[in-house]
Amino acid sequence: MSLYAFASAKGSPGVSHAVAELARLWAGGSVVADLDPVGGDVMLVQRDQDGDPLNADTGLVSLGAALRGGKSADLNEHLQTTADGTQVLVGVSTPVQVHAIGPVWSHLAEALRSWSGDVLADVGRFEVGSPTQPVLETADAVVFVARDDLPSLAHLRDRLQGLREPLNIGRMGGTPVGVALVGDPRDQRALADTVRLLASAGITVTGLGTIADDPRAVADWWALSPRARRRSLYQRSLVDIAARVRELTGVPVAAPEEA
Repeated sequence: MSLYAFASAKGSPGVSHAVAELARLWAGGSVVADLDPVGGDVMLVQRDQDGDPLNADTGLVSLGAALRGGKSADLNEHLQTTADGTQVLVGVSTPVQVHAIGPVWSHLAEALRSWSGDVLADVGRFEVGSPTQPVLETADAVVFVARDDLPSLAHLRDRLQGLREPLNIGRMGGTPVGVALVGDPRDQRALADTVRLLASAGITVTGLGTIADDPRAVADWWALSPRARRRSLYQRSLVDIAARVRELTGVPVAAPEEA
């Protein structure tokens, strides 16, 4: 159905954790594709339905090998199901594996986009020329996550400047781009100021909302009960953002499953 690419412009604002939680809130279900070129987190923090570690050889590495061999890429053959029921495409464990995949990144992006459901792709920290750029260029929508401080926003502006032409940002038929900040969800001014800052540089984006900056909740997330997660400001902030991300592609928004 749709491919959504999630990226950061600087540091570690929590993209991977946010994508994992958005997938749980996604109405109708989705796949999390861990495409971080410096090594993904899914395999490190998630377990399969039997409580065992996920298989490092089944995921991005096996899908890349299939595409290099000229085989038809059925994404389902490379997915694993986590203990919480999320389907995931496990990422690489070393940068060397990224270079091995290199020649088929564009084909990999098409394989993700042609899957029968929605794919939430975590591309990690993005720079123009990154091996994951074909994923952003193929995606139906791109979402950048950034902290609401000046250095982070400056890097965000620079990354989006580099993507203006490849994504045709702000033009008819261009890829819709959304921005989510990490900070205080009650501070609506920061997001509005960010959208205006980017607009002044000729970059048209949609403000998606602010993800609660709650490092303590994130650190203890997998130990929290479902009720505690639902009551957390962190998850409540993501419920609203999940709906707005889907609106980027014009998809009718249904109520999130755990809202």
